[in-house]
Amino acid sequence: MPASQATVSPCLPVTIGELDIYLFGQGQHWDLYRVLGAHPHDGPEGPGYRFAVWAPNAQAVSVVGDFNAWAPDAHGLHPVAASGVWAGYIPGFAHGALYKFAVTGKDGETVEKTDPFAFFAEMRPGVASRAWNLDDYAWSDAAWMEARREKGLPLDDAVSVYEVHAGSWRWKTKDYGSFYSYRDLAEHLVPYVRDLGFSHIEFMPLAEHPLDESWGYQTGHYFAPTSRFGTPEDLRLLIDTCHQAGIGVILDWVPGHFPKDSWGLGRFDGTGLYEHEDPRQGEHPDWGTYVFNYGRHEVRNFLFANALYWFKEFHIDGIRIDAVASMLYLDYSRQEGEWIPNKYGGKENIDAIDFLRELNVVVHEHFPGAAMIAEESTSWAGVSRPVYTGGLGFTFKWNMGWMNDTLDYFAKDPVFRSYHQNQLTFSMLYAFHENFVLPLSHDEVTHGKGSLIGKMPGDQWQQMANLRLFLSYMWAHPGKKLLFMGCEFGQWKEWNAREELDWVLTQFPNHQGAMDLVRALNTLHGAYPAMHARDNDWTGFEWVDLSDYASSVITFLRKAPDGSQILWAFNFTPVTRENYAVGCRAPGFWKEILNSDSAYFGGTDVGNDGGIMARPTTYGGWPHYLSLTLPPLAAVAFTPE
Repeated sequence: MPASQATVSPCLPVTIGELDIYLFGQGQHWDLYRVLGAHPHDGPEGPGYRFAVWAPNAQAVSVVGDFNAWAPDAHGLHPVAASGVWAGYIPGFAHGALYKFAVTGKDGETVEKTDPFAFFAEMRPGVASRAWNLDDYAWSDAAWMEARREKGLPLDDAVSVYEVHAGSWRWKTKDYGSFYSYRDLAEHLVPYVRDLGFSHIEFMPLAEHPLDESWGYQTGHYFAPTSRFGTPEDLRLLIDTCHQAGIGVILDWVPGHFPKDSWGLGRFDGTGLYEHEDPRQGEHPDWGTYVFNYGRHEVRNFLFANALYWFKEFHIDGIRIDAVASMLYLDYSRQEGEWIPNKYGGKENIDAIDFLRELNVVVHEHFPGAAMIAEESTSWAGVSRPVYTGGLGFTFKWNMGWMNDTLDYFAKDPVFRSYHQNQLTFSMLYAFHENFVLPLSHDEVTHGKGSLIGKMPGDQWQQMANLRLFLSYMWAHPGKKLLFMGCEFGQWKEWNAREELDWVLTQFPNHQGAMDLVRALNTLHGAYPAMHARDNDWTGFEWVDLSDYASSVITFLRKAPDGSQILWAFNFTPVTRENYAVGCRAPGFWKEILNSDSAYFGGTDVGNDGGIMARPTTYGGWPHYLSLTLPPLAAVAFTPE
């Protein structure tokens, strides 16, 4: 215990502005984290920290910590009028000191609670907050931030996302817990992702969470970056490094539920404060967690301010909201009698819908160019359509239907694929109903689902070829791309958050070839506007032939606003197809710009010798045709010169 903490003065009253209290009550204080929580304060008794916490039903609130031997009566906070806020200033309170709030609830019971607005927390298994200064970092990414603001939403950009679980990407030793720090990730992860050509990194939740096995989805401190990997300044440096390398950062965010731990947000002042009192509205039966009360202004404000905090103070470029479906439906994973209909008798959660709409409007207004992404697994209409048209206002929605159908198709032995080609073509019936992200996320390679390459049928050669074909098909299909770490080199083992990735595999030619293919796909994706500029519009896609079920072959065009085009042909069987006729519109030479069966990627090197001349003969309604060699279990791409 620092000597300076042993003589900390009593807690003195502080003033909180009337406008701050008014905006908080209205649910519209976007910088609420600058008012509530703990902040450095130079008062009449010298420097220290001021504290403020919302607990309207509490009988008393005090600050406890090492500085006062965790005595609940030593440093009581003072009520701020009738606002429900308790506040005070403690001279001599040191930067980095641990603290909690001792909250005496409506029932008279005193419970130690962590600060809902803490900027930093102690390392697990401890859960105490740390007094921290929010303004101790100088950014160097002004050019990136200005370019993002001027460019606007990345709807027409070549977006490909590398999803990362920071605690298992790579370790310093083979011992669990020797995680790469934020600074280590800046040194090693950023150049790795840049080399592979991804445009963004998406981090699974980095807000503090005491249980490693939750992967961050059981958030304990919404404003505190996890201390597992370093300080808040270290995380800023990581994001700064990403931006200087031309890489955007997306952060997973969990506003759909929160844990029931006694020290957390739940029953904060002895009542359902952040959550509904009624468990039919305030609890998730599947996850054993509480549900935020989206109809309460102060709770909405907590979440609004938290989202804006990550954008403003950490310069993130996007938020991916977890489990949006669980927020939209009152009966989500509930049996009859376990939920309450809305005021119209329906199952839609009106308060949550209004919250999401307002959140998306506020974020897009404050941070032009920032992306709001929904993990939403139902057929809810207009998830990524503007609020003024009746949509939810997200920038993008995960395409879970595409993911499920495609994985199911690829898991089938090629001899049976001809009977299931509709699983590939069906996605184009709805591909432009939303602004989609095609996700191959952590959820598909854990909990007994096996690795991505492990889902592929056949011997080892066929599995590697299927993996390359799958990735090629994903990159060719309209929609932004998301790939979970380890899938880029074909990790055989199912992902385990308590083990680092099997980096030894990258020393083997086949796995190097898979990485080389991902690098080539990202290069192609960015270099050719036809691959991304009309991801969300029918005018960027055209079927050439989707009906050759017998051969398990599909062909289509990706098209750009300038008229350029790329022809993709996919052979989903291990049979080489010679002289395969494919209709085309442009005469002349068509250059082969990608072949997933190239020896460079670990394939058999069957191909078209760099390209082929179009034949001026009508074929299947097309004015010309190409006589192609389709490699086994492979994708080939051509563009007219």
